[in-house]
Amino acid sequence: MKNIVFDMDGVLIDSEALILEIWKKIAQKEGIRKIEETLLQCIGITAPETKALFLRVYGEAFPYERLQKQASEAFHRQADEGGLPVKPGVYELFEFLKEQDFRIGLASSTREAAVRSEMESLGLLKYFHVVVCGDMVSHSKPHPEIYQKACELLGAPPADCYAVEDSPNGIRSAHAAGMKPLMVPDLVAPDEEIRRLCFCRFESLLEVKAFLEKQ
Repeated sequence: MKNIVFDMDGVLIDSEALILEIWKKIAQKEGIRKIEETLLQCIGITAPETKALFLRVYGEAFPYERLQKQASEAFHRQADEGGLPVKPGVYELFEFLKEQDFRIGLASSTREAAVRSEMESLGLLKYFHVVVCGDMVSHSKPHPEIYQKACELLGAPPADCYAVEDSPNGIRSAHAAGMKPLMVPDLVAPDEEIRRLCFCRFESLLEVKAFLEKQ
């Protein structure tokens, strides 16, 4: 089986931890309660659904647009100054996949322009045969649509595709699509439900590489 689809944030780049730290600073300044709890619910969903979740939690008067702009500017400032933090093992894994003629997809809830820009800046965009993003589908994870579309574009049945995910919503999405979910947890540890849905769990992408080498 040589088809594999990756999530981006929290799997390939350590963006979720950076975003959380940025929002914590904003929350402290603005007096926003339970920001970490709220942000963890946003992992794996699209930008419109993130906004809707914030408004449900904090009320319709919450100045989401203004604060999200602050967070986005801080994130890109950090990226421009120090580069995006890459997860350990990314380049080793992708070189292995290329050498072994894997068909590689990306299924990220982030909008396409940002995904392509970030992947290009890290030299990773060239590895992907297909890229499916949050603004290219109607439903966000945990709905299976984004993974179903990625498998379709790869020309492979979902049962013959691995999905590499870090979040519960991502694992639910890949499992519902009929794929084999490989979990590398980031900010949210898997509970009993998510452990059941995983095909395998790993501590790092280097462990994913070692697993695939044995297949």
